[in-house]
Amino acid sequence: MTGSELLAAAGRLAGRRVLVVGDVILDRYVVGSVERISPEAPVPVVRWLREESRAGGAANVVHNLAALGLRPGIASAIGDDAAGDALAAMMAGWGVDAGGLVRVPGRPTVEKTRVLARHQQVLRLDREDDSPVSGPTAEAVLERALGALDAADAVVVSDYAKGLLDGRVLGPLLEAARRRGTPVVVDPKVRHFGLYAPATVITPNTLEAAGATGREIRGDADASAAAQVILDRLAIDAVLLTRGEHGMLLLERGGSPRFIHARAREVYDVTGAGDTVVAALAAALAAGLPLAAGAELANAAAAVAVGKLGTVAVSFDELRTALDTGGA
Repeated sequence: MTGSELLAAAGRLAGRRVLVVGDVILDRYVVGSVERISPEAPVPVVRWLREESRAGGAANVVHNLAALGLRPGIASAIGDDAAGDALAAMMAGWGVDAGGLVRVPGRPTVEKTRVLARHQQVLRLDREDDSPVSGPTAEAVLERALGALDAADAVVVSDYAKGLLDGRVLGPLLEAARRRGTPVVVDPKVRHFGLYAPATVITPNTLEAAGATGREIRGDADASAAAQVILDRLAIDAVLLTRGEHGMLLLERGGSPRFIHARAREVYDVTGAGDTVVAALAAALAAGLPLAAGAELANAAAAVAVGKLGTVAVSFDELRTALDTGGA
C-alpha cells in the first residue's frame, strides 16, 4: 500500500475493541550515574537519580492499543502486592477496566528492574514465579477472557512464558475465537508453539523462528523457509516474522512471501518493540484491514518504538507521522 493508503487505513483504527490475554509485567527503571568502581567488588557504583515504572509484557500491549485510540481489554493475573496495584492503576488511567486482572495472593506480580547509567543498562533484576498458575487461577483468567470475547474485534495473546498461558487457557480461548471468526494475533514463545493453533497469525522474531524450526536464519531464503515450516506445522493462517534491521516477512497460507523493509533510522532500544508490533497488527485486523496492511502499520509503529528508551506506547499521532514521512 502507498503511504496515503496506509494513512487512510490507520484512520479506521479508533474505537475498535481488542482483548489482550497474557503475562502482564511491571517494568521499573532506576536511572543513575556512574563515576567510579566499587572498592568492594569490580562493579560500577551507580548513584541513584530517579526511578520510574512502566507497563511491560501484555500490559504494554494494552498501553499501545490505548495510545493508538482503541478500546483494549485485559485478561491476566497479578499478585496481591504493590506491583499489581501499580499495573491496575496504570490501566485505569488509560481508561481500561482492570477487572480482568485476577489477584493471586502469594504469587508475586512479575517485575523487571533495570538499572541504567548514561542510557546504558548496567543490571536487570527479575522478580517472578514462572511456574504454572494454579487451576483456579487459570479458570478465573479464562472466564474473564471468554466473557470479554463477544465484544472483541480482535484478540492478542501476549506470551512471556511466566506461567499463565498453557493449554488450559489457550485451547478454549483460541477455539472460541475461531468459532466467532475473531482474528487472533500471538506474540509467541518457542516452548508453546504447539499451543497456538488455531490462531490467525503469530509473530516470532528471528531467534524464536530459528528455535522453533531448528533452522539457521541468515537471509531472506532462510526466513521464508522457516516461516513455511511453521505454517506447515500449525493450523494458523499466517506468520509475520520480525527480523530487526532486516524488516519483516509476512507469509500467508497459500501465498508468496512478502518482504517489508525496516523503517527505523536509528535503533535506540528494542525493549517492548514486539508488544508494539502485535498491538498495531491486532488493531488493523480489528478494523477489518488485510494482514498485509496490518504488517505495514506494525512495521511503522515498531520503527517509532525502537527509537525510544525502554518499554513505550506509540501514539496514533506518532504512527501517523511515521507513515506520512516514510520513516520514524
